[in-house]
Amino acid sequence: MPMHNKEIAEKFEMLADLLKIEDANPFRVRAYRNAAQTIRGYAKSMADILKQGDDLASLPGIGKDLASKIKTIVDTDEFPTLEEIKSHTPAALSDLMKIEGLGPKRIKSLYKNLNIRSLDDLKQAAEAGRIQQLEGFGKKTEQMIKERVARFAGVKPRIRLMEAEEMAAPLVAYLAKSEAVKDIVVAGSYRRRKETVGDLDILVSARKDSLIMDSLTGYDEVDEVVSKGKTRSTVHLRSGVQVDLRVVPQVSYGAALLYFTGSKAHNIAVRKLGVNKGYKINEYGVFKNDRRLAGKSEEEVYAKVDLPFIEPELREDRGEIQAAQNGQLPELVRLEDIRGDLHCHTTTTDGHHTLEKMVTAAVARGYEYISINDHSRHVTVANGLNKKRLLEQIRAIDKLNEKQSDIVVLKSIEVDILEDGSLDLPNSVLKELDFTVCSIHYKFNLPSEKQTERVLCAMDNPYFTILAHPSGRLINQWEPYEINLEKIMEAAREHGCCIEVNAQPDRLDLTDEGCKMAKDLGLKVAISTDAHSTSGLEFMRFGINQARRGWIEARDVINCQPLNDLKKLFKRN
Repeated sequence: MPMHNKEIAEKFEMLADLLKIEDANPFRVRAYRNAAQTIRGYAKSMADILKQGDDLASLPGIGKDLASKIKTIVDTDEFPTLEEIKSHTPAALSDLMKIEGLGPKRIKSLYKNLNIRSLDDLKQAAEAGRIQQLEGFGKKTEQMIKERVARFAGVKPRIRLMEAEEMAAPLVAYLAKSEAVKDIVVAGSYRRRKETVGDLDILVSARKDSLIMDSLTGYDEVDEVVSKGKTRSTVHLRSGVQVDLRVVPQVSYGAALLYFTGSKAHNIAVRKLGVNKGYKINEYGVFKNDRRLAGKSEEEVYAKVDLPFIEPELREDRGEIQAAQNGQLPELVRLEDIRGDLHCHTTTTDGHHTLEKMVTAAVARGYEYISINDHSRHVTVANGLNKKRLLEQIRAIDKLNEKQSDIVVLKSIEVDILEDGSLDLPNSVLKELDFTVCSIHYKFNLPSEKQTERVLCAMDNPYFTILAHPSGRLINQWEPYEINLEKIMEAAREHGCCIEVNAQPDRLDLTDEGCKMAKDLGLKVAISTDAHSTSGLEFMRFGINQARRGWIEARDVINCQPLNDLKKLFKRN
């Protein structure tokens, strides 16, 4: 039974949470937290790396000790260090760390003084008014806890797209081994490439003698068989994710694929067009009275209502039907359109690979250019660059560009936007760069008006080029900060700046709605990985997914442009 990166990372994250609550050595906490980030974000499975005989200790942030612990987890599904901590600190306290506003000190106080061990305990204590009686809390904090616990408890857990892929890919490969299987695809929000996925909806066309349902229920990661039938079965995986498998005849496969891909709103819009023509459209096909007119392919179904094929990422009923009717569907950006990456880090700050290794990896991807954007001095936890160290890095990049001609390395920095809207480094050094990537890394809790003004003020600086991860959110971890994004985008367009679609799987920031807003406003975007290692460059495809959902075309993306055109875009109006 393979152990997924998500499951290993969750164990390390829980250990880091519990150690932090215990007020353990911060370096030890950070080591486990960094290991979890590396594991969760690594493109290859830890289990596969071990199986191939490769050394885990060579991975970024993973030394011999942590490598040994990962191997133990993969081999035995046990983590003795975590079990030892859990023996004196309840594991469920880790869940409390997910409640915004509850840090380790507050959680420790709640545990020690009110014996709160879980989210249920926290909810009951807040409703009973016991939390406000503790020193350092009060009525306002108690009310905040009540609201956030209710919000947290009321949301059905959804996993990030990258984690869904980690579970779906081996399952589909396993099911596809059957000779009786003709077609197999994961439909639903997974196929529409939403940033998070609830369930895995797998659609199969197969011969009548297929034993596909036996294959599913016999899969070694199945924890519970909820139901099993000839045409539909439902199981829960060990991870808790639900899998629904449906078998349909080939004659209905396209109609079923359209139906189960969704979205519901898109399907309703298509069915209404069918009704206007006297057709009934469902998962079995397109029918006139009882006669089937189409259904083998999605193209057939769309054609019956006078529509061209609509890409799955667009199927959200956000105007795609009207655009299709008017011949105005966008030519969505593709991974192969990308010419370079405009947000990467190295070991000079908090990256895991050197400048040279990052450049070599970019060359292997066929890129025309790559930029280096290490952190500026305000991000002390990342060993951010001051003026002197940035100038040293600029010289190192110049020397590297002189030595090789395979790729152009652009000089840049991820410069902090300070609370007053100024940039973290003086213009005297920023002017030496090809461009800047500007971002917020602290003071996330400013009111919307102040946060918006902070960014608008920063954009007035002539060396401001790209606004990075504009909302500051981390999927399933941090809510976005309050900011007037439309106002920011309008100002960016007027100043000749652009905005980033951060491809990190836990960011995907801009959101798809944000991408659509940028598109509608005529604002250029940069799809960048924010890579902290060579494997991080592979995240570009997730940024592409997000951009496609927001109707973004190659012409809207600055790093789809040749280098000479890109440099012209960097020159502010």
